[in-house]
Order: sequence, then C-alpha cells, then structure tokens
Amino acid sequence: MSYPGYNPYQQRTPTVRPAQPFNPNDDAQVLRTAMKGFGTDEKAIINCLARRSNEQRLHIAAAFKTMYGKDLIKDLKSELSGNFENCIVAMMTPLPEYYAKELHDAMSGVGTDEDVLIEVLCTMSNREIMVIREAYHKLYYRSLESDLKGDTSGTFKRLMVSLCNAARDESNATDPQRALQDAQALLQAGELRLGTDESTFNMVLCQRSYAQLQLVFQEYQRITGHDIEKAVKNEFSGDSEDALLAIIRSIKNQAAFFAKYLNKSMKGMGTNDRQLIRLVVTRSEIDMVQIKSEYQSKYGESLADAIKGDCSGHYKKCLLALIGEY
Repeated sequence: MSYPGYNPYQQRTPTVRPAQPFNPNDDAQVLRTAMKGFGTDEKAIINCLARRSNEQRLHIAAAFKTMYGKDLIKDLKSELSGNFENCIVAMMTPLPEYYAKELHDAMSGVGTDEDVLIEVLCTMSNREIMVIREAYHKLYYRSLESDLKGDTSGTFKRLMVSLCNAARDESNATDPQRALQDAQALLQAGELRLGTDESTFNMVLCQRSYAQLQLVFQEYQRITGHDIEKAVKNEFSGDSEDALLAIIRSIKNQAAFFAKYLNKSMKGMGTNDRQLIRLVVTRSEIDMVQIKSEYQSKYGESLADAIKGDCSGHYKKCLLALIGEY
C-alpha cells in the first residue's frame, strides 16, 4: 500500500504568490485612499492585501509608516471590525510571530486548545519549528517548550515536547530493514501487549523521516493486515490519539489533513473562525491548490462553496480572495 504525496513537501502550489511587479509605495497609497474620509473601501483593501505575499505586506506596512507617519495595522483595525478585521490583521502579521501568538493563546487562560498545538507542531519542518520557537521567546520571554510542559500532561506532553525539539531526521534516505524493525517494535509496543508502551510510538513517529515513516506504515500494513491508524485508535485516546493520528495523516497526505481541519472549522455548532482564518491565511502561500482539490474530493463540495455557506460580507470575500476564488 502506498500513500501518494506522503512527503508533504512535494507538489505544493499556493493560491497567493508574490505580486509582480510590486511597488509598496503604490500599495500604501491605495490603502491610505481606501481608509480616508467617510466610509471605508473594503474591496480595495481586499484586492490589495489578499494578492500580496506575507513578506510583501510587511514591506507595504513599512512604506505606509514612512509615507504617512502612521501604523498601518492600527489604521486597519480602526476601520475594520469582526472577523474581517481579524483576518486582515492575521495577514499583516509576520508568519513566525503569528504562529507564536496562536500557540501562546492556545495555552493561555482556562483550558488548552490542543487542536492548535497539534495543527502546528505535528505538521511543521524542523526549521519552521525553530523559527517559531525563536519568535515565541522574543514575544513572551519564555520558551515554548516550558509552556508546553506546564500546560499539557502525560503522553500528549511528551509528544509535544519531542516535536518542539525539532530533531526529526529530514533526509530522503530510506532503510527497508529498519522500517521492518520499527513496524515490529510498534506492534510489540501496542497491539501485542497488555497496555501500551507509548514511548516507542513517540520515538518512531517523532524521529524518523517522512520517507522512512512511509515504509514503516507499509510494513505495519503488511504484517498486521490493517492500517497503523487502526492501532493508534485502539491503543490511545484523547489528545494523544489525535496528535499521533495527525502525524500519520499529515505524512500520508498533508493537503488532505488540512482539508479535514478546514471542514472541522466550519461544521457542527458554529464556526471556529480563528481556526478557519489561521488555516486559510497560512496555507494560501503554501499548498492551497492541493487542499482545495482534496476538500472537493473528500466532501463533495468546493472549499469556496463551503466558505460561502458559512461566512458572510467582506470576511467571506477576503477568505475567497486568499484561496483564489474572488
């Protein structure tokens, strides 16, 4: 059994690309005009910012301050409101800082939003996690690892700390013999014993490369006759189960993983707008074309139609522009 696209760094097509040509002074002027006088030209703001990369938006903010002596984000916040404002502010925040804030807020206050921790730490490369860790320390004068330790517990805590360590093998080299050994070790640690040796699952799934884990999953299927996801569902529960399944699914097909999270943000009781904004804003510059395709095939409707049915006004238009549908 093979998993097409098991390497999440293959075939990634964004819907938001750097604008060419690009003049930050011209864009700053467009935004200033859109916010001057009575009323706000929200369409002009969307047309400008949703068609620029995150890096270009930061250049626009710098040009805006130089030209007008004003903070662009503050001006936008004073002119906009609700989820549209939240979406635009997310777009204007440097990505490492944005992820750091999302992780921090997920652990602040009463309870923890484990979905955010799973979504970020289970899918990022070593380099991405290291950059987010630096941004986190700069913003909060605390280490991400210490906050994870203080806010999570048990097997889930150990998983999060392992992933935060950003030490996964990222080579493309594979070793079929070692894959067989790992598959047997996972079987011995789970389905063939009373109780579960969580540390073996932690070690294999957090250390091995994506390419190597592809082989491990194939060997597990060959030995047992069923997918490793079934073993995880049988042996784990709660956040630990969710995190291990997230690692496995994002390695099999990362676009399908994010399509599922997008669907989850819009279905059920009310919309998780924070999750929806985070997914659309961040993935639009990475692999939104693949995510849209997976969404259509998995749920029988386009992502654009799902957003149209769930969101409204300028917020809806902004999300649609980011996914290349406005």
